[in-house]
Amino acid sequence: MAQDILMVVGLGNPGPDYANTRHNAGALFVEALARETGQSLRPEKKFDGLYDRIQLQGLDLHLLNPSTYMNRSGLSIKALADFFKIQPQQILVAHDELDIPPGTARFKKSGGHGGTTDFQRLRIGIGHPGDSRQVTGYVLGRLGKRETEELNALIDEIIRVLPDAASGKLPAAMNRLHSFKPV
Repeated sequence: MAQDILMVVGLGNPGPDYANTRHNAGALFVEALARETGQSLRPEKKFDGLYDRIQLQGLDLHLLNPSTYMNRSGLSIKALADFFKIQPQQILVAHDELDIPPGTARFKKSGGHGGTTDFQRLRIGIGHPGDSRQVTGYVLGRLGKRETEELNALIDEIIRVLPDAASGKLPAAMNRLHSFKPV
């Protein structure tokens, strides 16, 4: 099976202070993806992150949650991509998104500058607190019970559509994911 996505990265911030926060939605997704296949992410110093390689419905995927703060995650991603010779367009980066309601997510095929292609994105909605002065506290705040349920249901749906997205059927995966309704 041809694969368009070889690497799935979950962005977030490391450590117990950030565990189960809205900002770590991407990392929570990648952890759930590993669990879905009976695996778990393990520390890998050479990639400066938590890493595992999984098989999902015939797909061979590298999973990475950088152990750096989000603004330094590119170094971790580059280390893994260089090691396995993975091109930027073969990388799916999952991250939280203020401008999308909780319980919803959007795939975005990014384009680069000067004709180059960039990595693909999975934007996981966390919603907006309504006031820009509250954004930092909101993003770094812990998920409530209802938000956790919505995120878990959404993650299950993302895992269901990921094989299509990873194997060249991104439009089908987008249609299904973008029409998903939260719990």
